[in-house]
Amino acid sequence: MRITCVETFLMQAGAPEDRAWASDKAGVQNSSRNWLFVKVHTDDGFYGVGECSGWPRVIEAAVRDLAEVLVGEDPAHIEKLWQKMMVAQMAHGMTGVVGAGAMTGIDMALWDIKGKVLGAPVWSLLGGQVRDRIRIYSHASTPEVAVELKARGIMAVKTGGVRDPLAKVAAIREAIGNDVDLMVDLHGPPWLPPKDAIALGRALEPYHLLFMEDPIAPENIDGLARVADSVAIPIAAGERLATIWGWRSLIEREIVDVIQPDTGRAGGISQMKKLAGMAEAHHIMLAPHSGSLGPVAEFAALHLLAAIPNTLMLERIESDWVGRNEVISAPPVLENGHLIVPTAPGLGVDIVEEAVARYPSRRNVSIAAGGYEPGTEAEHVYVQMRLHRAAYLSTAKPSGAETL
Repeated sequence: MRITCVETFLMQAGAPEDRAWASDKAGVQNSSRNWLFVKVHTDDGFYGVGECSGWPRVIEAAVRDLAEVLVGEDPAHIEKLWQKMMVAQMAHGMTGVVGAGAMTGIDMALWDIKGKVLGAPVWSLLGGQVRDRIRIYSHASTPEVAVELKARGIMAVKTGGVRDPLAKVAAIREAIGNDVDLMVDLHGPPWLPPKDAIALGRALEPYHLLFMEDPIAPENIDGLARVADSVAIPIAAGERLATIWGWRSLIEREIVDVIQPDTGRAGGISQMKKLAGMAEAHHIMLAPHSGSLGPVAEFAALHLLAAIPNTLMLERIESDWVGRNEVISAPPVLENGHLIVPTAPGLGVDIVEEAVARYPSRRNVSIAAGGYEPGTEAEHVYVQMRLHRAAYLSTAKPSGAETL
């Protein structure tokens, strides 16, 4: 069997229903999210599907470039082809999320082919099942949304927002009680400086969070270590990283308690299985990122999480855009706050090309709104120290604060 071609399918995805961060003020499909799917075809009629994220409109060109080193190769040799793609990019510099995102979708498709050829689900090829269902967590910006999720059997929720996270956490914890796991995502822009993150983390400790995500900018590894050592809340990070080398410092220095690889840009199922082993050796859990991803990468995450021991849970936006299920053959099954692991050969999902074509890509960049100190929004700074600290570190919501 030989690879004959690699196809790309780029689309504009609408914004999740209740996620202000995804809104596009220009009104382009109400979102800057793009989903990039790939199909790897073979001369025996088999094909595999995958998904790339990171910067999809740019990654599409990378996928087409990498296709030239794949055509004619045997798709069964997944590790060999991953190494070949990695080496093929090195003349362009160190591989970031663009290169890794391209390899991710192709690698995913190769695992899909192997499963279809062998008549086995991908989790079977990764060592078999540790579990047949994956616990999910969803997003809640208000206590009302959190209560609704709990009523539907989703017993883990995450809130976010960099303007008034403490007030949000306090209100949601009071609404849902102590039997629901609660998390907070502090990602910027604007990012918190380490001292602000430590102060906020200590103020959040009484709410017994499952984890505090991305408290400071991802480049500041030493700062993240300071935060982790100063706050009695598990730390989660890593959604913007790629390949096992991207997480090496976080894992080997045991800075984080939960790693959050993005299933569309981490480097592929091959890399994520290795990453899970690295994390397992340090008793670190996996909770893959899924905030901006499409549905094919979600299926890949389910297979991986079924086959590794250190699964924590999977992120899922329950209020996602209605077109999400339109562009795939069938959505995963949700039961009592868990996604059922697919049992069909390969990934167990296909894309609907006609549906994807109805949403052509128009824009893939956005400027985050909210969280900046009043009057500074137009500065678009990357990191910003919080003023009005008495209000910021209070459970009473500041007057006029927005809900993000």
